[in-house]
Amino acid sequence: MDTPQQLSRSSLLLHWLVAIGMIGLTAVGLYMSRAEQWFLYPIHKSFGVLVLGLVLVRVVWRLRNGWPAQVAGGTAWEHRLAHAAHWLLIVLTLAMPISGMMHSGAGGHGIAVFGLQLVPSQHKPEAPGEAIPFNASVAEWGEALHEWLGYLLILTVTLHVAGALKHHWVYKDGVLRRMLGQRIKA
Repeated sequence: MDTPQQLSRSSLLLHWLVAIGMIGLTAVGLYMSRAEQWFLYPIHKSFGVLVLGLVLVRVVWRLRNGWPAQVAGGTAWEHRLAHAAHWLLIVLTLAMPISGMMHSGAGGHGIAVFGLQLVPSQHKPEAPGEAIPFNASVAEWGEALHEWLGYLLILTVTLHVAGALKHHWVYKDGVLRRMLGQRIKA
């Protein structure tokens, strides 16, 4: 269980696994779409499904255990901004993989986890490299959401990291040390 002085191992593990997973997937997603490295899509989708599983566990954990107690440093508006950013990060870590699955699954590209087919693909017999959408509208919405939510995720993670660094360097209140597993004074 989390305390004001120290976060539980479960909270830390879930936080860092989801953070590393989402940052890694976002970086790979930007790279593969800009450099047109399509061979990375099956790996991206596989890890995306796995990270979604971790996100679901993290959401249940956070809802059952509540948010960690805030440390004293910062103004009232900074605390409100941090609270909003934490909620936005939870929503984005759910919405990113779901929107990606909407795009891929409804777009006829299928969804597989390292070869285990979860949603079948549907390709044109005369052009096997071209997918036939199951629902083009859902696929288009999923693609647009996935892209724009990705940019919002980058912005929110940047603000989150900046806030943690401000707590560490300006307020010197232990927030970052607590996130790194250390026990702090409350």
